[in-house]
Amino acid sequence: MSDVLDYPYLQRACFFGIKLGLKNISEVLKSCGQPELSFPSIQVAGTNGKGSVCAMLDQIFRTNGFRTGLYTSPHLADVRERIQVNGQMISEQDLKRILAEIEKKEKKLKASGLIAGSLTYFEILTITALLYFQEKKVDLAVLEVGMGGRFDATNVTKPEVAVITTIAYDHQQYLGNSLEKIAFEKAGIIKEKTPCVCGVKNRRALKVIKNKCQQVKAAFIPVCGQGRTLSWTETGEGLVFSYKTRSGSYQFKPSLAGRHQGENAATAIATTEVMGKLGWKLEKDKIIQALENITWPGRLEIISSYPLIILDGCHNEEGARAVSEFWQSRIKQPGILVFGVMKDKDIEKIARWLFPLAARVILTKPPMERAASGEELVDRLKRYRDKCLIIEEQVPSAMRQALALSGGQVPVLVAGSLFLIAEVRKFLEYYKKATRQPCQ
Repeated sequence: MSDVLDYPYLQRACFFGIKLGLKNISEVLKSCGQPELSFPSIQVAGTNGKGSVCAMLDQIFRTNGFRTGLYTSPHLADVRERIQVNGQMISEQDLKRILAEIEKKEKKLKASGLIAGSLTYFEILTITALLYFQEKKVDLAVLEVGMGGRFDATNVTKPEVAVITTIAYDHQQYLGNSLEKIAFEKAGIIKEKTPCVCGVKNRRALKVIKNKCQQVKAAFIPVCGQGRTLSWTETGEGLVFSYKTRSGSYQFKPSLAGRHQGENAATAIATTEVMGKLGWKLEKDKIIQALENITWPGRLEIISSYPLIILDGCHNEEGARAVSEFWQSRIKQPGILVFGVMKDKDIEKIARWLFPLAARVILTKPPMERAASGEELVDRLKRYRDKCLIIEEQVPSAMRQALALSGGQVPVLVAGSLFLIAEVRKFLEYYKKATRQPCQ
């Protein structure tokens, strides 16, 4: 397992923070021969669901026999998770080798004055992914936008299709304080005459995206609308979806839980239909097979059945609402909530959806400087004192407390930051080995 600490160049870049703009990364890629233009790609932006849609598209194209590259963020356990070819993480050796090449390029370009300042952590990993995909001669790369879109490092590419999943409030300090401003930033991935598949429902945000498509003469393809509909039925084994398009009908039960994953699957299917019109041969049976066999850790992930432990990195209101809908329709009983989130998030709105699901709430702090402490959470969530808020700053202590309160009977929900989910997954692996408890 690799950590950022294993790669000094990456570790140093963590201190440079977020820098919006494409000049530095464009110059470095130019000096590398522009690997981003050496393979076709699909670029996926959105507030929520973009990682799941990327994973679905990767699985669909692999199931249909294509060699794929997948670039996502953040990672849960190993930084190499972010860069995969045909479902396999980049090796430590390849990652170190490519990082060394990029570091040399950066020093040379800084010395010549072609770039100002240092590359950011995300820029370095994006360049690494693009170089690696070129080396491995992928048939197609699926690229998840990190934040926004217009100035995101992945926006140096020229994708076959641009996908925008949802628009909601998140990262307002960078993207703006209105849905229109956020939509404008995310619509920045739409290139001249590049089809745009859009799952956005909010009318104000949708208008911005449609306007961008008109400006650049890009085809606008709504996931629902213009002859495309998504419906679902509740069964004893979960939700079964029916997605009907002008080209046919798809019946499927996604392996990823929650109604929102059916919507994400519809977004992936709509994208495959556009790709089909561009000459990519994809079989409907294999598309459905891929959707029903995908795994994507940390998204309504059932990690244990005794006791029932569910993990979800819902770090904004829209994500928390999806968790609430799932819990109320499938679990149907109060649980123990372990909650931790970054201090710059809209904590009150997230809590409004999550806290009613719990009889007891344990507040903890992911091991990040940006994370809110237990005391900060209590101060901002005073209205939930009836939930018997418990502060356990250390994630392992919080989980031990949750398991003790559960008694093997009460379900446990771990929700908030994906950094929290990563720590809990590590703890549970250790817990199972150390105690031999039936947490499985």
